Amino acid sequence: MVVKDKVFKLLYSVEKPGRYIGNEINMVEKDPKKVDIRFAFCFPDIYEIGMSHLGLKILYHLLNKREDVYCERAFMPWIDMQEKMQKEGIKLFTLETFTTIDEFDIIGFSLSYEMSYTNVLKMLKLSGIPLECKSRPKGMPIVIAGGPCTYNPEPLWEFIDVFVIGEGEEVILEFVDLFKEYKFSEMSKEEFLLRCANIEGCYVPSFYEVKYNQDGTIKAILPTTSQVPGKVKKRIIKDMNSVYFPTKMITPLIEVVHDRAVVEVFRGCGRGCRFCQAGVIYRPVRFRSMGKVIEYSKELIENTGCNELSLISLSTSDYPNIETLAKNILQFTEDKKVNISLPSLRLDSTSLELLKQIEKVRKPTLTFAPEAGTQRLRDVINKNIKEEDIYSTVRLAFERGFQNVKLYFMLGLPTETDEDIIGIYEIARNIRQIYSDLGLKKRIRITVSTSFFVPKPHTPFQWEPQDSIDEMKRKMKMLKEKLSKVKDVEYNWHDFYLSKLEAVLSRGDRRLSAVLKNALELGCQFDEWGEFFDFSKWQLAFEKENVDYKFYSDRRRDFNEILPWEMIDTGVSKEFLIKECKLAYEAKPTPSCFERCVGCGVATFKGGICVGKKV
Repeated sequence: MVVKDKVFKLLYSVEKPGRYIGNEINMVEKDPKKVDIRFAFCFPDIYEIGMSHLGLKILYHLLNKREDVYCERAFMPWIDMQEKMQKEGIKLFTLETFTTIDEFDIIGFSLSYEMSYTNVLKMLKLSGIPLECKSRPKGMPIVIAGGPCTYNPEPLWEFIDVFVIGEGEEVILEFVDLFKEYKFSEMSKEEFLLRCANIEGCYVPSFYEVKYNQDGTIKAILPTTSQVPGKVKKRIIKDMNSVYFPTKMITPLIEVVHDRAVVEVFRGCGRGCRFCQAGVIYRPVRFRSMGKVIEYSKELIENTGCNELSLISLSTSDYPNIETLAKNILQFTEDKKVNISLPSLRLDSTSLELLKQIEKVRKPTLTFAPEAGTQRLRDVINKNIKEEDIYSTVRLAFERGFQNVKLYFMLGLPTETDEDIIGIYEIARNIRQIYSDLGLKKRIRITVSTSFFVPKPHTPFQWEPQDSIDEMKRKMKMLKEKLSKVKDVEYNWHDFYLSKLEAVLSRGDRRLSAVLKNALELGCQFDEWGEFFDFSKWQLAFEKENVDYKFYSDRRRDFNEILPWEMIDTGVSKEFLIKECKLAYEAKPTPSCFERCVGCGVATFKGGICVGKKV
């Protein structure tokens, strides 16, 4: 019985069978026998999350534009499906042809979140593929990975042949060209990987050696051959107007997390929040022209049938003439009953007017991310939001019928005091008081959510320690007690242990690969899902390797210490990050890139590209 028939027999007995059937609108169909290269794009989470990922859709359609490549998709099966697949002897399969993953030439993983690492290993195991690169000779699939987590690839170094650093639209095509030569020649796997290492944006960990000091810190990271670069430069797409963007995107048949058509209006962020990794690794800011955004929007609506269009970026308000863009798009979306979504707005009176125009059916939830409860701490983290701006915007919003407000904060930021935590309570209390002062009668909801600070690689806070678990609990309980006294306020907080593990995997080195294997054997998977995450299993995995996880999370690092990711060059200099960290201690903000160049280094990284206003 073929794989598809076996799978379909199982669908009556699993949750959400639509995850496993494929056949969506705009799915690409080819004859596998008529292509030279078969590429399995693997997303290490369930279908609903993976199919909300824009990067997956871009690369899927880009690769399938080539006649010699067939790119297919595979997602992490839910627990019920895994059990039935294993019982029936079914390996992990793709949705396009129900071919098992071990039959593909290339397996590509998207790494968006450190907590998906065990899922990566589990998907390889479900495919019957050896976990370690060294155990996969020529003839077995080459395993590659891209995404923001590759900016510290070391915890996965044993399992991934090639990491793609930076934006993938150009580098993936160069990689495929080289693979095609490799597949149809006598080229050895080692020679192939050596040539991969010389594609800009490709990091091949097997050609780098890490030496350690007696105290466990890194002594040196050295290439094992002079034929590979000492540092791997990220790939940057210079021109957002000429880069490939699919307007006939694959459209799911079941509801997914972000069930909408998406147009990326620009890449990068010029704000410079000191805790934010995305603000560094996606520099510089590059805008897509208004004409292109409108063109892509029209085509996507026609080709997908979606009833919502989202214009996305890291900070959508920073798109020049965003109001004009929205009005132009409204001219053709209103008649088609298509809603426009503008996430990542910096909320002010202008944005409120914009929201009022585009949300004519329902009032959206107002979302603020002050991140810190006091102005001093917001200056420390370079978050350019004034408290009075929050209050004035909220007042206007309440007057115009908005009833739901969400506030996002972080606990455990560098230099944080209890006064900063109490400041979160005071902001929530003052917002509730504004509503009362206006004399409004409808029920409102104010949701306060806190996550815990995770020091991320390539940020000014990459050297900072994370709070201990006990300190996290203390701060959460203090805030919870305070907020319980404020009417109509709901408080949510992130899991302490999950935040701790995220910090460990974010800043970990090669020694964590053995820990990951142990965690997999102990049954760890879907770690980002609260019902499956079990920190006690991870503690056992660390103990088996005699690794103290606090070494990676709770320890302040010296500016001179060699960090596990120092072979990755983002274009932002270490000197700039150190300067920003020192300015944070002084609570001194740095202007955004839109005000003036702050000298981070990326302007001269590749051809002098940097932020521009013309769209």
